[in-house]
Amino acid sequence: MLAQQRQTAILELIRQRGGVRVSHLVSRFGVSDMTIRRDLEVLAERGLVDKVHGGATLAGPGSAEEPGFAAKSIRQQAEKRAIAERAAALVEPGMAIALSAGTTTAALATLLADVRGLTVVTNSIPVADALYQNPRADQTVVLTGGIRTPSDALTGPVAEAAIGALNVDLLFLGVHGMSPRTGFTTPNLLEAGINRCLINASRRLVVLADHTKWETIGIATIAPLEDADVLITDGGLPPEARAAIGEQVGELIVVDVE
Repeated sequence: MLAQQRQTAILELIRQRGGVRVSHLVSRFGVSDMTIRRDLEVLAERGLVDKVHGGATLAGPGSAEEPGFAAKSIRQQAEKRAIAERAAALVEPGMAIALSAGTTTAALATLLADVRGLTVVTNSIPVADALYQNPRADQTVVLTGGIRTPSDALTGPVAEAAIGALNVDLLFLGVHGMSPRTGFTTPNLLEAGINRCLINASRRLVVLADHTKWETIGIATIAPLEDADVLITDGGLPPEARAAIGEQVGELIVVDVE
C-alpha cells in the first residue's frame, strides 16, 4: 500500500472512531511505529487530525468555538448518564451543593429529586429546569442571574457576585476539556470566570468529564487538574490518560457504561 493510500485509510478510521492509537494502526497496516507516526504527522500538517499522546484524533474546532447546549446534549449520552449516576451517590441529605452549567451536570440534576433537605446552587438554566420539574418542599434551588451563554450558563458580574456570597459542600463541575498542560478548560471566557467563583465557594470539587474531553482544549483554563478532589469519567478514557490524571487529581473514578 502506498503512503498516500494508507494515510487516506487512517483518516477514514479516525473519522469513524473519533480517534485511534498508534499501536492499533501498526497492527492494522503491518508497518512500523515510525511509519505510522510519519503518516499522522503528514495528516496533522494538513490540519486533518490532531496528534495526541499515543495516537491521533479528528481535528477539533477552534479553542474558542462553543457548541450549544442542545448540540452537546446528544453526545455520549450513555457515558454522561453513568457519570451522573455515580456523582449522585456522593450527594447526602441536608447538603448544600453547586452544579455548574453542562450536559452532564444537567443529567445529574434529574437524579436528585429524592434527596431530602437539599440546597442546589446553579448558574445553569437546564439544571434549574430539571429540578423545578421534580420539586420537593424541602429542597431549595438557587439560580443566579447573569449573561446567558450558548451553553445556557448564566455568567458575568451579577452571577459572580451571587456565587461569591455563598458557601457549599460540593461543586459538580462540567468541563469542555482537560489535559495535563492546560488543566480543565472552557471555550467561553465568561464561563471560566463563573466556574472559578464556584470553585472558590466550594469545600470539595468534583469534576464530571467523559473520555472525549481528554486532550480537548478550550481557550480559558478554569483550574489545574490537581484542584479536583474527585474526577468521574468513563471507561473510554485510555490507560495513559488514566495514569496522567491519577497522578494529579485527588481521586479518579472510572465508571462502566452499559
